[in-house]
Amino acid sequence: MHSNGDVFIGEIIGTAILILFGAGVCAAVTLKHSKARASGWIVIAFGWGFGVLAGAYTAGPLSGGHLNPAVTLGIAIDTGDWDQTPYYIGGQLIGAVIGATLAWLVYYGQFAANDGQDEEPLGTLGIFSTVPEIRVPWQNLVTEAIATMGLVLPVLALPGNKGLGESGTTTLLVALLVVGIGLSLGGPTGYAINPARDLGPRIVHALLPIPNKGTSDWGYAWVPVAGPLIGGALAGALYNAAF
Repeated sequence: MHSNGDVFIGEIIGTAILILFGAGVCAAVTLKHSKARASGWIVIAFGWGFGVLAGAYTAGPLSGGHLNPAVTLGIAIDTGDWDQTPYYIGGQLIGAVIGATLAWLVYYGQFAANDGQDEEPLGTLGIFSTVPEIRVPWQNLVTEAIATMGLVLPVLALPGNKGLGESGTTTLLVALLVVGIGLSLGGPTGYAINPARDLGPRIVHALLPIPNKGTSDWGYAWVPVAGPLIGGALAGALYNAAF
C-alpha cells in the first residue's frame, strides 16, 4: 500500500503532467500563431490520451496513478477503502492547477498575441476547461456521467487480467481508452470525465492575466464536476455488484 505522502505527491506530479499535455494540445490547436493551429479534434483526443499515458506511468510507483477523482471514487466504492481518498483528490486538484499554469507558460507568447478571442464570449476558456457544444445542463450532465462510466468500468476491470498487469500495458490501454472516449463520446461536452481536469484549470483561467480571455463560465462549472463523480460512483457500484 502506498503511503499518504507518496499518494499526495504522486497525484500532484501525475495530474500536472496530464493537464500540461491536455491543456497544451488544446492551446496548440486553438491559439493563433501556433504551428498546430486548426489541426483538429483527433489531435486533441490523442494529446489528452498521451497526457494520461505520461502522467499515469510517472505517478504509478508513488500512487498508482489515478489522476482523476472519479476514478478514485469508483475504486473506493468498489473496495470500501476510503482512507486515502482525500490525499488522492487533494493531490489531483493541486496538480491540475499546476499543469494548467505550466501550459499557459509554454504558450505565453501565443496567448499574448491572440488578439481575436474577444469575438467569443468564452474567449480562451476552451483551452483550459470544457465547454458544451449545445448547452442543455441535464443532457450535459448525463453525457459526462455515461462517458465517465465508460472510463471507470474498464479501469476497475483491467487489473483483473493478470497478463496485462505483468506486461505493464494496463496504463497504455487506459490511455487509448481516453482517446476512444474523446473520439466517440467527446462531441457534446468536450469530455471532462474528470472533475479535477476541469475545475483546476478553470480556476487558473479565472486567475491568470490572459488577454481577451472571456468568462470562466462558473454557471456551467458544476456539470463537469458532478457528472463524472456520478459516473464514477455508478461504475464503482456496478462493478462491485457484478464482479
